[in-house]
Amino acid sequence: MRKTRLILFVNLFILIFFGLVMIYSSSCIYAQNVYNDGMYFLKRHIIFICLGILLMFLAMSFDYRHLQGKTKLIVLFAIFLLVLVFFVGKEAGGARRWFRIGYFNFQPSEFAHLALILYVADFISQKKMLIKESFLKGILPVLLVLGAISGLILLQPDLGTAVAMGIIVLLMLFVAAAPMRYLLFIFLVSLISFYILIFSSPYRKARILAFLNPWQDPRKSGFQIIQSQVALGSGGVFGRGLGHSRQKLFYLPASHTDFIFSIIGEELGLVGTLSVVFLFLNLIIQGFKIGRYAQDTFGIFLSLGIVLLIGLKAGINMGVSIGVLPTKGLPLPFISYGGSSFIFDMIGMGLLFNVSRFSEEI
Repeated sequence: MRKTRLILFVNLFILIFFGLVMIYSSSCIYAQNVYNDGMYFLKRHIIFICLGILLMFLAMSFDYRHLQGKTKLIVLFAIFLLVLVFFVGKEAGGARRWFRIGYFNFQPSEFAHLALILYVADFISQKKMLIKESFLKGILPVLLVLGAISGLILLQPDLGTAVAMGIIVLLMLFVAAAPMRYLLFIFLVSLISFYILIFSSPYRKARILAFLNPWQDPRKSGFQIIQSQVALGSGGVFGRGLGHSRQKLFYLPASHTDFIFSIIGEELGLVGTLSVVFLFLNLIIQGFKIGRYAQDTFGIFLSLGIVLLIGLKAGINMGVSIGVLPTKGLPLPFISYGGSSFIFDMIGMGLLFNVSRFSEEI
């Protein structure tokens, strides 16, 4: 596993370094205009990188199997934080999702991602036979925990994160050989619930309609999607050149966070975007290798959950940028600016490396 771990480690730090360059390129003019410091976001992200690397190595430093039996407490703590954010959290844009800690924001839903993956991996490792045989004892407990966490996230409100969590849990149950009749039933119920949640909320409905036809309202709901596609389209094969994006000049909102992939496409062209896609595909492949050779069921499903989480976040971010998915505020892992998202992704990678340390030598 040393070779796999080395490839994954190099791949991860290429993504981080590339993200550092692109965050500065996409944010320097905005930062200079708003904060009178063109390196404002760059300097803060360097702090996030240092903290993330430290926490990644801490997550590697113990035997991950010691987490088994403690995952219920971790999930309960995650639920506590999701409740607490409604009382002492910071509100922005009509959503209350963040704790303000000094100069930084902490989003408890990012911690909830990892907590849920740990819980489901632990549950599957202990109840694998029940998952195949009993809905009440083998699947319902997982759905109740997922429902509690997703429900609290929906109240923030944040439908996209709740949906992403549901997809990860269903895929983990699928790999655990849960009966297809149960999974199809859960999927259909989720689909109906998703439809109701979208069309019962004016702003969610507007997002879907903007996704289907952004030119129907090009100055409001469709503005971000249109500007993102303009950025990607104007980059061509080789791009305008690093630092030469025009869309970052106050045309494309969130150019250094949710839509950094569009700026990559504009400045580095198709070559740059395909390079990012390749790096994430390689990360996913190496992560699956670690899960495949893990020595225990908990390690297998912990690796699976972490790889699915990072891969899904990357896929959704890119899908939104190119216009094949509705707008959803998910950063591009390891590349976008975003403190708590980056830090918990690094902790997840630390746990993945941890699993590989206890796998057989290959």
